[in-house]
Amino acid sequence: MGQFTINGHEVVDGDVKATGNGAHVYVPKRWRGADVKVVRTSDPDDE
Repeated sequence: MGQFTINGHEVVDGDVKATGNGAHVYVPKRWRGADVKVVRTSDPDDE
């Protein structure tokens, strides 16, 4: 696993949900228009 250093304001811990041909993670609506980073911290479950 790699180690990353990111300067930021808030962290959201969530689950990735399937949608269409991809997936999404919900973040607070107040983050709309902000620059965000997504870091995968575990291997995906094979379902």
